[in-house]
Amino acid sequence: MDYAKSMIDKLNVEQIKIELMNTTYANDGTLIAKMDPRIMFIWYVFFGIIPWFIHNEIILFGLLAVVIVTTVMTKVSKLILLILVLGLLGQGGYLLIASLFFGGDLSSLQPLLMLTVKLTVISLASITVFCSMSPEKLSVGLLSIGVPGQVSFSISYGYRMLPLLLEEYNHIFMSYRLRGKAPEKKGILYWRSVSYFVKLAVMSFYPLLLSTAKRARTTVEALETKGSKNAFQNPAVKKLKLQSLTIGRKEYIFLAINLAYVIALFAAGFYFK
Repeated sequence: MDYAKSMIDKLNVEQIKIELMNTTYANDGTLIAKMDPRIMFIWYVFFGIIPWFIHNEIILFGLLAVVIVTTVMTKVSKLILLILVLGLLGQGGYLLIASLFFGGDLSSLQPLLMLTVKLTVISLASITVFCSMSPEKLSVGLLSIGVPGQVSFSISYGYRMLPLLLEEYNHIFMSYRLRGKAPEKKGILYWRSVSYFVKLAVMSFYPLLLSTAKRARTTVEALETKGSKNAFQNPAVKKLKLQSLTIGRKEYIFLAINLAYVIALFAAGFYFK
């Protein structure tokens, strides 16, 4: 319990904000981040969809090795990786428990392992692509593949607003703590304290939703005042935004290496099957 409390103390709001900002803006110097977003979208379409249709263990573990390498190259935040690991363990664990509860046995471990590998490949591919792009680059990349300007701008705006919303949520949560009274007896395994903080956490969402709605309305009015509606639909504005996108030698080399590896991997998978 003391170890868990020390881990919780390290995961304070300020540290989470720093991790979010590092994930969003501090990865521009990596090789993956320098790639054209259209090339990364093509790469993601394969690694994010194809694993669902593959049942060969050699191919799946080979794809897993690729996305692990790209994730390391992206320098992803440890907090995001921790959330991913906890999510995968939780999902695999409850599926195993459900299987055993309904009459299964340990033979279900093998298909559950393959499902976990597939989810890991897709999740790490998503992390590689979307954590390597700054909000502006992601917005321009989505615009280049035909996503409406309002949608691409909303995604970029969401990236920028997330740290502010997190900080505002913390202020609301702390205000509830100051006006409330924590349980005098913590109970077995701190269940009284846990239930008290969970209640405050849920209650803090309602003021945050109202504040976010008000903030969004103000932002929309400010954008409309500056002519954003016409800018989203103007071809000249779109062309100007897309001028920064170029597919060069490194993108072709990246695709060629991945294509050669995938072909060799599929050949090995079918040969040793």
